[in-house]
Amino acid sequence: MLTEAINGREVLVAVAAIGGGIVGGLILRIVFGWAARGLRRTRWTGDELVADLLRNVTFVAAVAAGLWGAAVSLPLTGQARDVAGRVLIIALVALSTAYLSRMIGGLIQSVTEARVGIASSASIFVSITRLAILVLGMLVLLETLGVSITPVLTALGVGGLAVALALQETLANLFAGIHVLASKEVEPGAYIRLDSGEEGYIVDVSWRQTTVRQIRNNLIMVPNSKVANAIVTNFNQPEREMSVPVQARVAYDSDLDQVEKETIEVARQVMREVNGGVPTHEPTVRFHTFGESSIDFSVTLRASEFASQYLITHEFIKRLHTHYRQVGIQIPFPTRTLLTAERSERWGDPAPLSRPHPRPASTHPTDS
Repeated sequence: MLTEAINGREVLVAVAAIGGGIVGGLILRIVFGWAARGLRRTRWTGDELVADLLRNVTFVAAVAAGLWGAAVSLPLTGQARDVAGRVLIIALVALSTAYLSRMIGGLIQSVTEARVGIASSASIFVSITRLAILVLGMLVLLETLGVSITPVLTALGVGGLAVALALQETLANLFAGIHVLASKEVEPGAYIRLDSGEEGYIVDVSWRQTTVRQIRNNLIMVPNSKVANAIVTNFNQPEREMSVPVQARVAYDSDLDQVEKETIEVARQVMREVNGGVPTHEPTVRFHTFGESSIDFSVTLRASEFASQYLITHEFIKRLHTHYRQVGIQIPFPTRTLLTAERSERWGDPAPLSRPHPRPASTHPTDS
């Protein structure tokens, strides 16, 4: 027998305890729900995750407390009461572990996004944290049930060695991903280029691979070990801003002082008005080559991040071309002058094209 004789009063007390637990849990859930909605106005999402955890855990705890009160109020035998208590504790620990792993994983995710400044993630840390919390929750659950965890830990150690030998490549990618993120040299949100040619924004670093999004919106999955061993160009280090050199040319008869002045004026306008430009940057013009038909120079602009350079270059070339036409600065076509033999003689070329010489007369005596 699990119970002794039950009277009506004990049943009413049990029902009241269960109802009180449910009502109390609903009230707490509503209160923390209001708090979570209020915290959505803040810039950090971590406080909202905490309120969401409390809303769920307190509801489960209140219902479990009501069920425990009902079990205590009923005339259960000692064995039945012990079983009911264990079941409630198992349910409470399991649900709390699940909610806690989700909350801490969300906190790590929000901290990563806030530090990087854009929508990105480092799911390797989230996955490891959630797995660690679930393992700890399982060990607590076993200890609650009276199961000694020492043999379990020993078995996990031996089994972990066997798993490590079988999954060497997977573990290499896991630790490579941790190393890449811990070094802070490559992190989600950065624009990188590998020595193998792949380039793009790092979207995520998971336990196995690094996801890179190209500018044309394709995704490249690169194993973490490849990223750790590659020669990587990080366009976000030491800062996100980058120089944008643009090549141009003008005719030889141009006034170079005027060219420099008019070009810098256009470049300043682009820096102020084009999205992605750096308004505080002072553009520079540097003449560098006497070309075959022009004097070549470079103009140094500045973009706020890697992808902005394309729009800046586009607008600068358009505006510079229009401005040069307005002020009379000529952008020459590539030309080359060829001199023929006739024109060379007419112009007095000291080195005309060679011609065959007349054959000299024979000096040998002839027969009479």
